[in-house]
Amino acid sequence: MASLRRHSLLDQLIGQADRALRTLSPDTQAHSRPSPALQLDEVEMSETERQHAAGLMRVNHTGEVMAQALYQGQAMTAKLPEVREEMEHAADEEIDHLAWCEDRTRQLGSHTSVLNPMWYSLSFGMGAAAGLISDRVSLGFVSAIEDQVCEHLEEHLQTLPEQDQKSRAIVEQMLEDEEKHSHAALEAGGIRFPGPIKQAMSLMSKAMTKTSYRI
Repeated sequence: MASLRRHSLLDQLIGQADRALRTLSPDTQAHSRPSPALQLDEVEMSETERQHAAGLMRVNHTGEVMAQALYQGQAMTAKLPEVREEMEHAADEEIDHLAWCEDRTRQLGSHTSVLNPMWYSLSFGMGAAAGLISDRVSLGFVSAIEDQVCEHLEEHLQTLPEQDQKSRAIVEQMLEDEEKHSHAALEAGGIRFPGPIKQAMSLMSKAMTKTSYRI
């Protein structure tokens, strides 16, 4: 029954600090699924195409950094044990995406965003705040965020170089997983956020994509 024990605040803070360091440090994510791009060949691209693909994969990596922080913040303040476990399980699944995007960004000769620590901190605070309000709000927040992510991934599939099948395979699998996470959060009791709140979330999302694409 030790796994069901409610950890002390200090235990949780230490665990969160460890998770944050592993999320923000390179080559520290032990993903459970191999990358969808693993069996695909690298192809020739122009320098402009390669830089664009790298920028999009850097944006996707930052999105996964924010997802890790969001889920961890929510798990820390969730009131029901089953909701806390749902958040932690979702974060574990997102680790695959985080590792895939990091690997692909490097394969394209680029780097992950230097602004990731800022986005992690902001997302952790938002997740913790949502969890403090209620578990239904917290789950609804997950669904709304995942919907935003799906929109970005669909846009990326439209603009990635056609021949870059490695990046496309990763984005397609991420899109499938994120859609499942959104539906699962609503089925678990999450509320549907109204339009104005989603619009505010969209503005923050656009700020992240514009900065992470370049920095």
